[in-house]
Parts: sequence; C-alpha cells; structure tokens
Amino acid sequence: MTINCAIVDDEPLAVELLASYVTKIPFMNLAGKYSNATDALKGMAENPVDLVFLDIQMPELNGLELSRMLPETTRIVFTTAFEQYALDGYRINALDYLLKPITFATFLEACNKALQWFSLTKQSEASGATASQHETEIKSIFVKSEYKLLQINLDDIRYIEGLKDYVKIYTEQTARPILSLMNMKAMEQMLPASRFIRVHRSFIVSKEKIREIDRNRIVFGDVYIPIGDSYKAAFQEFINNH
Repeated sequence: MTINCAIVDDEPLAVELLASYVTKIPFMNLAGKYSNATDALKGMAENPVDLVFLDIQMPELNGLELSRMLPETTRIVFTTAFEQYALDGYRINALDYLLKPITFATFLEACNKALQWFSLTKQSEASGATASQHETEIKSIFVKSEYKLLQINLDDIRYIEGLKDYVKIYTEQTARPILSLMNMKAMEQMLPASRFIRVHRSFIVSKEKIREIDRNRIVFGDVYIPIGDSYKAAFQEFINNH
C-alpha cells in the first residue's frame, strides 16, 4: 500500500530534510509541504492525506492545536526539538514522536509503524475483525542497511540479535545477518507479537521457527539463544499454549 503524507514545519531545512527521507521509502508518497499550520489546514482540506509529520512549536497555530483540527482518520507523527512536548503528543494518540535532529533510521521506524497501523486498519475494515486478529497478516518490514533500504519478509526471519544501537537480523535467505542501525525496543515494536517473542534483552525469535529447546536455550543449528530470567514467564506461557 501507499501512504500519502504531508510535512508541516516552519523551518525550511527541516521540511526539505524530511522530504528527502520520504523519497527514499517505497511505500511513502509526499502529497504536501507546508511552512505554517494555517496553510496546512487549508491545503489538507483540499488534498487529504493519511499521515502528517507535524512540528509542534510554530507561530500563531502550533502543531498540537492543528492536530486537534484534523480528521480522526489522519494520523500524526510529531517532530520537535523540545522533549517536554512528548506527553501531550501521546495524549493526542500520535503514532510516534521524533526528536530533532531526526535521522533517517528513526524516520524509517516511524514510517514502518505507520505502515503497520494502516495495514491493520484496512484489514479490519474489510473483514470486520479486530486489528489484533490480523496482526499475522503483516508480511514484511523495511530496514536501512548500510546505504540501502531493504524489504524483509517476516516469514524469512529466524531471530534478531541486538548489539547496542544496532540489530543483526538472521534470515533463511541470507548466509550473513542483515545489520541495521536500530535498537531492540524499536525492532520489537515493529514486529507483530503474534509471530515474534523477545526471550532475552539481546534476542527476539520467530515463534514458528522454534524447533528445539535445550536447557533453557533455544537452538538454531549451532547457535544457542539464552532465555533471560525476566522473559522466562512469558516464554513458558507461549510454550504452554502451543
């Protein structure tokens, strides 16, 4: 699917930076750029969008005020240099909150989150089911690796290892892991909980790929993944239910 988005920011350099990020993501389409909230409100009334990257601190009408005037179907990702606005952003039920300076990696994470939200919403509307029932129907995620943007099918992922600010994604299609600048918390949020489970602070595994458990370790060939103490209860519940 394609997500039509708009950027609203009174800083021209910030607008152009985010616009350049949008062009790098296959499922994103930039439908509008606005330097103030008043023009944005008028423009999006004539040309509605699915998602808005919205600066908070702007003259006359700020981002929080503008967000309350947009249709409920329009989702918000707030962008700001001031961390104190985060709580207000989440009260408005924003999809994400990006703190400037915004890197492409964090921007991509927000876009993936939006893609999952819109995919689940469309599936729910089509069938009348809840989003959680269709979580397994998410087929892939996009990650930045080196200078490329890669689409990874969830069916191919065996497990993910966290290394500080990076993750290593081990798949069945590549001999070497895919390295991406992302933390484990962000990766865990991207993946559907119905298909993946975190078993250690440094490991997330695909539930359907688990074939062998040996002395509190998950075995993938010659790789042994430990199950952390704080994750044992949730993992045991998963085993009991299967």
